[in-house]
Amino acid sequence: MMNKQDLEQIKERNITEEQVNQQVAQLKRGTAYVQLVRAATIGDGIIRMTDDQVKQMTDAFEEDREYYQFTKFVPASGAASRMFKDLFAFMDSGVDIKFTDIFFAHIHCFAFSSDLEKTCQRLYGTSIDALVNDNRKVDVVKALLTDDGLSYGKLPKALLKFHHYDGFDRLALEEHLVEAARYAASNDGVARLHFTVSPEHEFLFTETVRNLKFAYEAKYGVRYEISYSCQKPSTDTVAIDDEGNLFREKDGKLLFRPGGHGALIENLNDLGQEIVFIKNIDNIVPETRMETTVTYKKALAGMLLRLQQLTFEYLEMLDEGGLTEDDLKEIMSFAKEQLHLDIPDFVNAYEPMEKIDFLYDRLNRPMRICGMVKNEGEPGGGPFWVRNNNDEVSLQIIESSQINHGKEDQEAIFKGATHFNPVDLVCGCWNYKGEAFNLTDYVDPSTGFVSSKSKDGRELKALELPGLWNGAMADWITLFVEVPIETFNPVKTVNDLLKPMHN
Repeated sequence: MMNKQDLEQIKERNITEEQVNQQVAQLKRGTAYVQLVRAATIGDGIIRMTDDQVKQMTDAFEEDREYYQFTKFVPASGAASRMFKDLFAFMDSGVDIKFTDIFFAHIHCFAFSSDLEKTCQRLYGTSIDALVNDNRKVDVVKALLTDDGLSYGKLPKALLKFHHYDGFDRLALEEHLVEAARYAASNDGVARLHFTVSPEHEFLFTETVRNLKFAYEAKYGVRYEISYSCQKPSTDTVAIDDEGNLFREKDGKLLFRPGGHGALIENLNDLGQEIVFIKNIDNIVPETRMETTVTYKKALAGMLLRLQQLTFEYLEMLDEGGLTEDDLKEIMSFAKEQLHLDIPDFVNAYEPMEKIDFLYDRLNRPMRICGMVKNEGEPGGGPFWVRNNNDEVSLQIIESSQINHGKEDQEAIFKGATHFNPVDLVCGCWNYKGEAFNLTDYVDPSTGFVSSKSKDGRELKALELPGLWNGAMADWITLFVEVPIETFNPVKTVNDLLKPMHN
C-alpha cells in the first residue's frame, strides 16, 4: 500500500505506481532464471575469423565509414572504491597480506606514484620509501585513498592515472580519447564519445576533458564531441522487507536503489546514435599496446556494417512485397546462416505472407556484434544459446547470477562455456529507413535479478534491472566473434595495473 507521500516520491522520480507494483511483484517472485540450451562455441554461435577475414572486415570498415556516424559509449559512473577494497581493509587492520606485499614491492611502478610521493611529502614531510621503512604503510595508503590525500578511493576510474609513459602519465579517460581517435572518428574528423557518469563526478569529468581536449585534438588530428549522462532516477528500483512490504527509510520514505548498469539502456537510447562502440572504462591499455584492439574493433565494425547492409536490403524486399518462394528461402537462409537466428521448422509450413511477417519481425531489430575471448577462468558472463518464455532460442550473453546453479544440467552447460564476455560490442541502433530504434522495446524485463542486501541493520530484497548487454539487449540480433585475449585487460584491482599489458 502506498500513501500520499509515497506517490509524490515516485512522481518526483518520473516513476508510475504501476511500475512500482510490477517491481514489487518481481521482487516477491524472485529471480527468473534463464534456460540454457547449450554454450555457444566456435562454429556453433561463435565466429572465428582468419587473418584474411580480419583484413577483409577492416577494409570493409575503412571503405564504408564515410557513410556512417560513430560514437564510443563508455559506462564510467561510480567510484573506484572496489578497485582499492584490499587497501581499504589494510588501512583498517594494518595487517599485511599477499596483495599489499605486491602493492608495496612495486609501488614506484604505478603511474600515480609521482603524485603519491608529492602527497606523502606534503602530508608527512617525508618520502614513500621512508614511510614504508618506518613501518608506516598505512599512512601511505591514506595518502592515496583519503580526501586529505589523492582521494583515489572516491574518484571514478576514468580520472585515475592508469599508465606511465616516458615523461608523462595518462588517466584512463585519456586512453579512451586516444582509442576513439583511432577507430571511432568519422571521415569529417569528428570523434564522438559519451560517458555515463555519476552526478557527483560530472563536474570533475567536464573540467578534466576541457583541460585535455585541445591537446589531444592537435595530436591526433580530430575534433572531439564529448557528451555525458547520468543514470536516470526513473530507473531506480524499490526494495521489500522480509514480510514482503515496501522497504522504508527511518523517516518513513520509500527506499530507492540504483537499478544497475542495465538502466543505461535508457542513456544509450537517448543518444539516438547510428553505430555505437561499447567498452568498459577500465578495459584500456597504453597507446603503445593498442594495435590489436584497434584492428579488431574495426573488424567487428566492418562485419556489422556488411551484415546490416544485407539485412536492410532484405527488409526493403520484405517491405515492398511480391517475393517469390525462392526469395523467401534466400532470406531464410541468410537469417539462419549469417545472422545465427534460430528459425523453427514449423515456419516452413507458413503461407507466404506469414513468412514475410515472421522474417520482417526477426530482421527489423537492432544488431550487435560482440567480441568474445577464450575462457581463462575470469568470473562473469559468457555466450550461450538460450530458450526464452516464448520457446524461442537465441544467442545471449548470460551472467552467473542468471543461472540456477542448483540444476545440474544448467550448471554443466554454464561450466562448459569456452568463451567469456569482455564487453566489446559494436551496435547498430538505426533501422533500414534510417530511423533510430526505440531500444527499450527490445528489453526482456523478466531477466532482472533479485539480490539480498541490508540497510541500517535490516534485511531487504533489491531488484537489479536486466544488464545492459544481457537482458536489456535480449531481443537484438546478436553475433559472437572470437577476439584475442590481448584485447581484454580490465583493471578490477589496483594491482592489475602491474600486469604486462598495462606497462
